[in-house]
Amino acid sequence: MLSTQRSLATAQLGRNSFEEIFESRTPLREAALESFRRRNAVLDGIFYDIGKVTHEEARETAPWLAREGAILIVPPSGAGTLKLCNTVEDFADSGGADVRILAVAGVGSSALGAAAFARNVADAFGVAVAAVVSGYGLADLMTEALGGWFWFGTLNRLRHQFEELDDMSRALNRPETLSPPTSPIELGRISLDTRTVMALLSDGRFSFSLVTGHSKGNLVISEALYELKETPAVEQAIPADKFWIITVSAAVAMPPRYRKIIDVMGTIDGFGALNSTPGISIEKTCPFRWHHTNTDLPFHLPVTKVFRELRVERNVAV
Repeated sequence: MLSTQRSLATAQLGRNSFEEIFESRTPLREAALESFRRRNAVLDGIFYDIGKVTHEEARETAPWLAREGAILIVPPSGAGTLKLCNTVEDFADSGGADVRILAVAGVGSSALGAAAFARNVADAFGVAVAAVVSGYGLADLMTEALGGWFWFGTLNRLRHQFEELDDMSRALNRPETLSPPTSPIELGRISLDTRTVMALLSDGRFSFSLVTGHSKGNLVISEALYELKETPAVEQAIPADKFWIITVSAAVAMPPRYRKIIDVMGTIDGFGALNSTPGISIEKTCPFRWHHTNTDLPFHLPVTKVFRELRVERNVAV
């Protein structure tokens, strides 16, 4: 448990000071969200194995706790430090073409949690993993007041009604460009994390063999694939059997053309079951495991162990 506390404390101490918030170009927005960002980092300490994130990495990701749509390249434990990529182009320049696994975390939704989930998956396969940061913005704040954190499947569409508010609040301070100007995708009213997943999956420079998410991260993946379905020319360029999709702790519907899907769920994970699409069978159940993946806590879902088992049981390869 001490490793979790140290990583969390390092990240919290590395957050922007109130002086930096005041001097930012959008101080009111930053001040309004800062307490929720810090709280979500605490949630990541519960739901994710953040003890696997080194102190240097925790310090590095601290300012990015809520940088929705950012990309991390996370190597296995002991194989180097993670890289932060602000845009898809940065990801390409940092060796993104060699990364075969894409991961999206949920729940607490910070760079710290995204890095921890990706590290667990990276340790299972022995290769680097690209992690998309879910972030936390005004749209999340609005829907969370209605219980969106607990009912993310039900209220997620409502969340998108507030995306324009988020976009306007970022207008003065928004360096990221998630997809090239020539992209044929009409982004519309879609959250930044979903846009990033769409851009990565539809970009011919990248070739993912496995796409995985935890909790609300599975919903982000689902939305990205369904949005790509609205642009047939783009979707058809992605072979239906190109990658495995593994959902962890929330079984969410995916477009029918994707058939290499494995849903993983703990047998006592009522939260995950509550937010799953009805009628989806669970291919791999984990006895007496709950929603969290933090190995420092009891009843955790052991992500690294589960993915290693799937490599053997289902021949999942990257």
